[in-house]
Order: sequence, then C-alpha cells, then structure tokens
Amino acid sequence: MVCPGMNMLGMFSFRVCAGLVGCRIGICVRSLRSCPGITVAQIDEEVAKLLELKAQLGGDDGKHQFVLKTAKGTRDYNPKQMAIREKVFNTIISCFKRHGAETIDTPVFELKETLTGKYGEDSKLIYDLKDQGGELLSLRYDLTVPFARYLAMNKITNIKRYHIAKVYRRDNPAMTRGRYREFYQCDFDIAGQYDPMIPDAECLKIVHEILSELDLGEFRIKVNDRRILDGMFAVCGVPADKFRTICSTVDKLDKMSWEDVKNEMVNEKGLSEEAADHIGEYVSLQGGMDLAERLLQDQKLSQSKEACAGLSDMKLLFSYLQIFQVTDKVVFDLSLARGLDYYTGIIYEAVLTQVGVVPAPVSTEAQNGAAEETVSVGSVAGGGRYDGLVGMFDPKSRKVPCVGVSIGIERVFSIMEQKAEASAEKVRTTEVQVMVASAQKNLLEERLKLTTELWNAGIKAEVMYKKNPKLLSQLQHCEDSGIPLVAILGEQELKDGVVKLRTVATREEVDVSRAALIEEIKRRTSEI
Repeated sequence: MVCPGMNMLGMFSFRVCAGLVGCRIGICVRSLRSCPGITVAQIDEEVAKLLELKAQLGGDDGKHQFVLKTAKGTRDYNPKQMAIREKVFNTIISCFKRHGAETIDTPVFELKETLTGKYGEDSKLIYDLKDQGGELLSLRYDLTVPFARYLAMNKITNIKRYHIAKVYRRDNPAMTRGRYREFYQCDFDIAGQYDPMIPDAECLKIVHEILSELDLGEFRIKVNDRRILDGMFAVCGVPADKFRTICSTVDKLDKMSWEDVKNEMVNEKGLSEEAADHIGEYVSLQGGMDLAERLLQDQKLSQSKEACAGLSDMKLLFSYLQIFQVTDKVVFDLSLARGLDYYTGIIYEAVLTQVGVVPAPVSTEAQNGAAEETVSVGSVAGGGRYDGLVGMFDPKSRKVPCVGVSIGIERVFSIMEQKAEASAEKVRTTEVQVMVASAQKNLLEERLKLTTELWNAGIKAEVMYKKNPKLLSQLQHCEDSGIPLVAILGEQELKDGVVKLRTVATREEVDVSRAALIEEIKRRTSEI
C-alpha cells in the first residue's frame, strides 16, 4: 500500500521523502482512496498532515500559506454531532442528579505542582504552559485531582458532586481510534467518611444505569482492589518499590498479550521471571463473590493482611450489588490494575463487548481466558477509591475518603454517531416546535407578531427571514428540519381570528382560534 511521494510507516503514517515537496495533495488523496481498507476519516487525517507539512514548506511561490485546520488531536463538531452529544450529556446528568449529586467547576489549568506526581507513568502526558507572571501552570489532565485540591482548599469533608468539562493530554493522537488531546470527562464522586462499600456500590450502579440507558450494546464492569493487587505483588515476590511500575504494566493486559506484559516486566522493569509467572497465575482469574471467598482461602494470598482486607470488602461489595440488581454485568477481574497512582482501594472499569457475543457468567472462574467468551472493544468508564489524594493537598494531611467514576464520553459519542449514521432516522439539530408561515404576500408583520406571542409564551418558534416566502418553501423547511407543526396565516384567517395549524407528518390541518393557539400547540408538542 504505497502512495506517490510517501513511504509506508505502520499502517497509515507516512515519512517525508524527497518527492513529497513536489507531490500534489490531490494525487496522494486519489492514491489513498485506491488503497483497500482505508476509511474516509483516515484519509482526512492524512490529508490534514499533508496540508500542515505543505504550510511548513511554503507554497509554490515560496511564501507561507495559511492552512485552515484544527490543532492536532482536536476536532470540530457539526450541529448533528452536537445534537447527539447533548442527548448523551442529558442522559448522564439526569442519572447523576437522580443519585443526589450537585455540580462544581474548576479552572482549566492548575499550578503545575498540583498535578505533578499524581498520575504515575502518565505524568509525561501533562500539558505544561509557558511561565505566566511567575506561576508554572499546566492544563488539567483529569477532573479528579482538581476536585481533591478543591476539597482541601475549601476544607470540605462531605460532598456528592458531578463535573463535566474538558481535559487535556499531551498524547500521540489517533483520531480514527477516538484518542484526542482535548476531550470531555463526566465525573461523579462521593467524598466523606461512610460505612464500607456503600458509596462504591452506588458508583457501579450509576455506570450500569448510564450504559443501559444509552443502549450502546453489551457491556461488562470489571472490578478489583488496589489492596488485593499490592498483596498479590508482595506474595509473588515483587519488591515494594516496583509495585506501582509493575501495576502500570499489568494495566496493559487489555491491550497486550500476557507474553508481552511478562516480557516488559522481566526485560524492561527488572522483575524476576519467577515473580512474573506467579503474577500470571493470579491475573488470569475472573469471577464473582465466589472467587473472593476462594482467594481468602488461598495459601499464599491469605498471608497478606492487605489482600485479605480487600477481598473481604469485595465480598461486601457484591452483596450490595446483588441488592442493586447489577451483578449480571459485574465481574471480579484480577487483571484489572488501572495505572493511576492515587487509587487506594476498589477500582473498576466498564468495557463494551462485541455485539452478538454472550458474556461469560460472572460467577464462574476463568483460567487462562478459557471461559472468557467476550471480546473487549473499548473502555467506556473507569474509576475507584482514592482515600489519600485530598490529604496530599491538606496542610495538616487530613484525609477525606473519596470514591468516584468517570465516563469516557468521547468513545460513547463515537458509538452513538455510528449508530445514527447506520439508522435511517433523522437527527434533529434544533428544538423548534412550530414554524410561523404565511400563505399570501405582505404578511411579514403578522408573522412576526404571532412569533413574538409564541416566544413570550415559552414556545420554541421560527419564522423565515423573507418578506414573501413561498408557502411550499416554508413547509419544505419544516420537513427538512423535523419541525412538527406549522402555524399558517392568511388574509381570511386574520379576518376570522384563527390560525391554520398543520401537522407536518400527516399534513392534516385544523383552524384554531388565536386565543386557544398557545394551549393547543403546548398540548400537541407534549404528546410528540
């Protein structure tokens, strides 16, 4: 798959070669389109790279040419995409509010020292800003660390909050796989001293509700506990100073094979092969409450007080999840690690599974993936308990126990957009309820008067910005935009004090008195 003026690098990345300067972008695009397996999105991404390179090299006349494009790792959203996003946001916010959360907001950038040392190996992805007035600043990496800083700064010890905002990662973007440098996160967190596992179970219930309501397809929620992981590392012979870095490697098991993970542990991070093999025996295990009970009797793992505490809480968690009626989607998975340094207890991650593949029962144990029938197609939510994070900011190191979850909204949007494209259903980009139209000329002022009455009554109304639009054009606009009703004015209607109300879908028309029009429109639109 070779295109003019470019060498193949990976699958769709290209090196700059000597022939690229003279290569015309149009030729490259036509060549790309002739290559099998390349999507339009991938072509657009490569064209953007070419345009950026062309701007750097200068135009044919040697002068710099301004290129209209979004920054690498970012994108624009058209009205149709925004309508889908708004629907998703509304579903998520509705769920958060149903569970009693209030909302806050924090600055898009923080002091660099606030973010430093909180994300383990991912700290290299923090966006640092230029020194401004003696303050070293960075763009927020997530919403959790700013939340912890907010709690410590305001001496808050109890709050249930949600926060929806953009975060930034200095990542290598892969737009076609939903990896961006700027994206939204939707966080729900419970801070405060409560009895074990009750808030944790509610967070998992929230994930279950949101994914079920969005109807994204089959999903599973994997749970584990950092205390179990640390206890497992200890009994397997991992040095204490390697816990976090080995945890980051285990976290890659959803993307890499065990052989590759083991190779990284042994050859890159200096772990003994024997210790790696012991870890491999544990991280292959999956199940439910029964697995927690069995591991409590495990000869090696039971030697760790930390692991036993985590396993006891895991049993308690599953008892609450049974009451919440979500155990059909939750699995205790010892391979789940989540690489962020601030987690201290329960951790969880929701993954979508391929349509048509039946999830393995969560009550059965899977050895080496033998009973694992699902195929992961991407994480859409994750979170856990972070009891020590607030204390890192508090001058007196006072701890505020916290647990929360973050919805991976960009991947959700991508799936919802794909579903909208696949279906024949139109996506409405406005919420207009009625179009005020006229059947004859010289009725602009009357249309504007009626539109004003509707606006003042709280009805979403629209009028064409022409003095004498054709009735057919006005009706066609309603069909194209999905506007359900048309209020038609004519000379006779004005004399009779009525408005002809037309239902766009059925084309049925009825005369409604001007005095009763507002109530009639409200009644009809409430039924739609």
